[in-house]
Amino acid sequence: MQAQKLDESLLAQVPPFRRLNRAQIRQILDLATPQRHNPGVAVFENGAVAERFFLLLDGHVRVLRLTEHGEQVVPLHIASGQLIGIAAALGRATYPATAETLDDCITLSWPNRLWPQFVADYDGFATETYKTVGLRLEEVHDRLVELSTQQVEQRVANALLRLITQSGKKVVSGVEIDFPISRLDISEMTGTTLHTVSRLLTAWEKDGIVASSCRKVTATDPHRLMLLSRPTP
Repeated sequence: MQAQKLDESLLAQVPPFRRLNRAQIRQILDLATPQRHNPGVAVFENGAVAERFFLLLDGHVRVLRLTEHGEQVVPLHIASGQLIGIAAALGRATYPATAETLDDCITLSWPNRLWPQFVADYDGFATETYKTVGLRLEEVHDRLVELSTQQVEQRVANALLRLITQSGKKVVSGVEIDFPISRLDISEMTGTTLHTVSRLLTAWEKDGIVASSCRKVTATDPHRLMLLSRPTP
């Protein structure tokens, strides 16, 4: 894949670039390095020197952090059309987390030395990028509140609803999370055990609230799932 062959329309609706004209988008694409990634690989790793920043052009990634005890935590999932690895926006020299692909992904990347140039030359690049940073921080904050105040059942229901909102696809049986996700993934997202998540999903499947198979989860009754996410009166 060559950047010169990519059409400007690919970036026309992406928030950091949507205020730009075709000539400006062409300049950005000509500076980009496109890359395909198989599922389950790291686009960049926690603690590595941040040499590049990325646009997730297609696919989904999950953000991973390790605790002091080596436990894996998944604070965020990111869908296509967003910048990732934006250590420069945070004033960092290293990546603060690992971005692991959940399905086949395509990224565009640029060297970090171009970040100040993009901020200075392209209208909306900085404001849209910092808006994205703010939304991600807000989501992480919400997750921390959930972990501190909610019962496990509520946390799991909220996690599924969040993924459906971000990457839901309507199917005959309901709304499907449009990337592979396992019960282990859900347990890492919600700070609980694999056994607990399996028990809850099995019970919800029997009640017709969700369906899961082959690393796919579908909300067959989203309204009842929403009710489960709320505190018990």
